[in-house]
Amino acid sequence: MTRIICGVDISSRTLDVHLGNTDLQKQFTNTPSGIEALAAFCLEHQVDLVAMEATGGYEQKALHGLSAKGLSVAVLNPRSVRQFAQSMGRLEKTDAIDASIIALYAEVRKSKPVSLAPQAQQQLRAQVTRLRQLTALRTAQRNQARLIDDPLIQNSFVDLLEFIGKQIAVLEEQITVLIAADPLWSQLNPVLRTIKGVADRTVSRLFAELPELGTLSNKTIAKLAGLAPLARDSGQFQGKRHVRGGRAPVREILFIVGSVVARYEPDFIAFNDRLRKAGKPAKVVRIAIAHKLLTRLNAKARDLRLQEDEKQKQELKAA
Repeated sequence: MTRIICGVDISSRTLDVHLGNTDLQKQFTNTPSGIEALAAFCLEHQVDLVAMEATGGYEQKALHGLSAKGLSVAVLNPRSVRQFAQSMGRLEKTDAIDASIIALYAEVRKSKPVSLAPQAQQQLRAQVTRLRQLTALRTAQRNQARLIDDPLIQNSFVDLLEFIGKQIAVLEEQITVLIAADPLWSQLNPVLRTIKGVADRTVSRLFAELPELGTLSNKTIAKLAGLAPLARDSGQFQGKRHVRGGRAPVREILFIVGSVVARYEPDFIAFNDRLRKAGKPAKVVRIAIAHKLLTRLNAKARDLRLQEDEKQKQELKAA
């Protein structure tokens, strides 16, 4: 039985809609009332799946609003959708055309709906993202302050940096409380930090951006983070393998922390030295260390999860 799929092209102001294999198109505003009207439209036409692209956050209100109405929603990779359109010879690009392509892509690829993260997960992700933004802002302001000699302007920098520092302290405290209140996070936190160089910010970033840690194989988790070299072979040709895609925030923090861990953990130090003596480029070494760190973190998280599962089984038997 063919699913009825509603393709939605999202912008900051509008939601352009194309209904499955029909010519029915509509446009709604990207506002709470517009999303509610879109939900009513989908329910009226018995839509099985609403498909939309990830658009840097503009899709979040629609995703949560439609899910709250009981609709299944798939969030697609925009690059994959565009490449699909080009492979189909669809070179034209308008919002209405994009909505139809999104619906077709979701049908062909048999896209599955996303599962919304628990409230605590969403809250942690928002706090960690804001903390990262404020930290980057503080660094930028400090760098700019070094170039200014005017006392009045310097006072402006001092006041702003003091305010940013207070905001950062508040967020750090909120994140600490949130992690401590979660049964799994509170146990994973000290376990992951047994690796020298892995600090509280690293752990909170991983909890926020990589909740699958400890639930997937090392190969799968590496691909999810964009740290798995992808094959480029054809016939007798064997091309260089590069990492690409994946979750950039996770990869970013693993690169930074990996460079620290490689100075303190004995096996990482030896691994780093071995690669450099073999003449591996700095970028290759950096990726390899980040990959090794992710594998270690994943193994520790998996072991703890297995222990907790076993403990729960024993408790159920005893009851």
